[in-house]
Amino acid sequence: MMIAYLDQRLRLAPGTDVDPCGDGGELDPDLEAASKDFGGVTRALPAVVRRPCSGDDVVEAIRLAWRYDHLTVAPRGNGHSVAGQALAPDGIVLNMRAMSRMELVRGDGGQLCADVGAGVLWGELLEWGVAEHGLSPASWTDYLGLTVGGTLSNAGISGQAFRKGPQISNVAELEVVTGEAERVVCSPERRSDLFYAALGGLGQFGVITRARIPLLPAPPLVRWIRVVYASFEVYAADVEWLVARPEREGFNYIEGFAFVNRGDDQASGWESVPIEPSSVFDPGLVPPSSGPLLYCLELGLYHDVHDGVDKRVEEMLRPLKYIRGLEFTTELSYVDFLSRVNLAESAARANGSWHAPHPWLNILISASDVVHFDRHVLQSVLKDGIGGPMLVYPLLRSKWDPQMSVALPDTEVFYLVALLRFNRPYPAGPPVENLMAQNREILTRCKSNGYDFKLYLPHYKTEAEWAHHFGKDWARFVERKARFDPRAILSPGQLIFTRAHPPSSSPS
Repeated sequence: MMIAYLDQRLRLAPGTDVDPCGDGGELDPDLEAASKDFGGVTRALPAVVRRPCSGDDVVEAIRLAWRYDHLTVAPRGNGHSVAGQALAPDGIVLNMRAMSRMELVRGDGGQLCADVGAGVLWGELLEWGVAEHGLSPASWTDYLGLTVGGTLSNAGISGQAFRKGPQISNVAELEVVTGEAERVVCSPERRSDLFYAALGGLGQFGVITRARIPLLPAPPLVRWIRVVYASFEVYAADVEWLVARPEREGFNYIEGFAFVNRGDDQASGWESVPIEPSSVFDPGLVPPSSGPLLYCLELGLYHDVHDGVDKRVEEMLRPLKYIRGLEFTTELSYVDFLSRVNLAESAARANGSWHAPHPWLNILISASDVVHFDRHVLQSVLKDGIGGPMLVYPLLRSKWDPQMSVALPDTEVFYLVALLRFNRPYPAGPPVENLMAQNREILTRCKSNGYDFKLYLPHYKTEAEWAHHFGKDWARFVERKARFDPRAILSPGQLIFTRAHPPSSSPS
């Protein structure tokens, strides 16, 4: 029945209404929504959109794709890719949000876990875990309106990752449907080849349909702190010292961002730093010799009401060399702290920037190159800000399993540089072409200066670029594709492989 439906769909003009069928999940008639993503730059209309409710529905969709030489399948979570990675031109898009089951289970070693469908939002898991069980995953993303399957296909990083690793380092088990339409339950002990391939695998080896996430007791409170630096070198020295501290002596959350050293940019200037609305940034405390950018170190300490937190925070901040007087702090519940980006989302929706194009750029760059990067990119190309956050904070390679598919810089300490533009639509904001040209200039400088860097949420257009991205692991990536999706059916929007040029057993 589904095959008959798709046969009909492929002969109709895009957007033509037909009756839904029951095979392979519910029909989603909104092709337009599935033709674009949060990035707002790339558009590709699918032939059909399905809402699978189970792994068997995903199996059915992939089996159908075998029947057509050109047909591809792309899972779509909440649509937050930024360069068309979840699109399937003239193919099948799987709207994964219907896979929303959450269950408390015990893992093989007795560890309490959340067994969740791939379409569950991390914000939904947070609310359910804390409210119903007092439990929480260890690692998060800053924005929680993302699906479990979506972030596990990339990495999932934020301020806990230096301590607990990315989200892909905090998974006990997956259910994956491969490009061969094989439904597999895998873990580090069982079908580990597929388990590690799928984690950070950009959707190339299988559709994640379920994940088992270990849980820990959720802390009651978070002391949220921001302090300001005039020098990136001093900021980097402090933040690298902090991420190396033992867990019992350190903070639970560490991030940071660069901001413009002036007050006329609410999104990227002085006003972006204070936490409470009543707090005021005093520019008179900034040294006159400061450059065009300043740097904010953002910290979180989990605690309960009996911890003597004021004294602990005072002792932990004392060794740091930030600008005294530019400290901002507040206390939140754990759920409110992790959900704090919701306020920024509401503001962006109100001013129109949420629905504008988002040509974001995310770079993982070696700590040995980051000071040079600050001087020749942040303080040069981006000295006037980007209309949104410019995150800059370190991660530790030892918290990432090398068996996973993610490409990383070759040093133990590397930084995430996330340029999260929230510009209003043109002409109120700059033309998107200008922002994309700025991204290209940044990458050109990274290459010409020989930085050890990788794109996070990567997007390239040629095999040579992808081979350079994965470096020594490119042969492994190609071999995994040939093993798990030899027809190159899955996730065509990544532009790594195509149905016309499926993977060989070795790189070309």
